[in-house]
Amino acid sequence: MKNIKVSDQILIENYLGGDESSFEKLLLKYKDRVYTQLYLMVKNRDLAEDLFQETFIKVVNTLKLGKYNHEGKFLPWVKRIAHNLAIDHFRKMKKRNEIHNRDEYDLMANIPEESLNIEQTIVNEQIMSSLKTLVEELPLEQKEVIKMRIYMGLSFKEIAEETDVSINTSLGRMRYALINLRKLITDKNLNLNIS
Repeated sequence: MKNIKVSDQILIENYLGGDESSFEKLLLKYKDRVYTQLYLMVKNRDLAEDLFQETFIKVVNTLKLGKYNHEGKFLPWVKRIAHNLAIDHFRKMKKRNEIHNRDEYDLMANIPEESLNIEQTIVNEQIMSSLKTLVEELPLEQKEVIKMRIYMGLSFKEIAEETDVSINTSLGRMRYALINLRKLITDKNLNLNIS
């Protein structure tokens, strides 16, 4: 494990010294892991490839600006950049969907229409809209785990890997998110049921 860390540092130093092939070696070393992470988040090959390219453009720019502080954590740093770019993508999509009055992550869209009457559909849409508004009021880490779990369908193990925390921390953040959602519902006197 120590050799891998030293190797990354040497490759970075060589790259910054003008050896372009050193960066190519870093890219080849980690491309599968970073791409897989992105694909698990976005579930779309083209989008994952675009975000992958954006990730490594950002890595190159940060390295060239001398803003990378190597502490033997190159891969987690790159994965964090990829993760943040994917989250930014979902935020942009959400804003676009709000403008077009359409939500790509509407959980109710997966329920066959014939199983709900018009009144139930309207009620469910109002509940989902209210919940999404409340989720935006949560602290960032709790909001992030809710979105990754509910909207992106990630397991707690995947969430832990994507956010570089333990599974217990992911579970804890979800627990606190649900507690805070219940409190917000009570404070705002909303008639929503959060289990």
